[in-house]
Amino acid sequence: MILDKLFRFVQDDPAAFGDIDMNDDLLLDVQTITDALMTTGQKVAELGIRFALNLLVCWILVQFFYYRKSKRRDYYFTFMIFSSAMLTLLYIMGNVEVGVGLTLGLFAIFGVIRYRTETVPIREMTYLFVIIALAAANGLAPVYRVVDLSTTPHYALGWGNVAVMALVNALIVLLVWVLESDSLVRHTTTKLVLYDKIDLIVPEKREELIADLEKRLGVHVENLEIGHVDFLKDAAFIKVFYHLPKGENNSINTLTRAKDYVE
Repeated sequence: MILDKLFRFVQDDPAAFGDIDMNDDLLLDVQTITDALMTTGQKVAELGIRFALNLLVCWILVQFFYYRKSKRRDYYFTFMIFSSAMLTLLYIMGNVEVGVGLTLGLFAIFGVIRYRTETVPIREMTYLFVIIALAAANGLAPVYRVVDLSTTPHYALGWGNVAVMALVNALIVLLVWVLESDSLVRHTTTKLVLYDKIDLIVPEKREELIADLEKRLGVHVENLEIGHVDFLKDAAFIKVFYHLPKGENNSINTLTRAKDYVE
């Protein structure tokens, strides 16, 4: 075959190609030349491995770390669909000549169109970024490798590649588990209060203000900030900082209007 003859020619007369290292990746770009040798079954198996691993890891992150605390079903749906769609997009476009650059450009356009329409909380944005990163890694990491270059080049499943890809996913899950662990850090949250005793908001009465807030809210106040003050209505907005009990999460305390609430 042509590839075999060309390979033997380079072996016999490497000077004809100049200063080419035989161990260099430039060796005829075998990955491209032998792409047609990947069977349909191998392509289906490759997509299945990528999709199953990505879906499993995404489900673990969303179900056991994100949803356990936030209980936001809308973001649960978003993360799962976004991850799978991103993986398939990167996988398909990674196998055509447009390359990954255009793929990420399309994602940026979609992100601007959708996620600029409302404020996404920082925790949700962090999980979204992690899910996108995992989808990119799972969609582009090599799974098959070319073997028997000098005789009959063909693709074979690289279990080492699969193991590395699985290890990357496991490390991300481990990192999220450690950072989400209640034993590692104390989770501080806030409560936005419309306070009526504005005579206590002065610095001289800070201790009395804290004692009154703790009595009325039932939490231990770590810190507070005085916001907008309305002297006509004798009311002021106070942002109260306090620690959450172990295993609890707070996603609504900063909302002040019913229309801001999303189930």
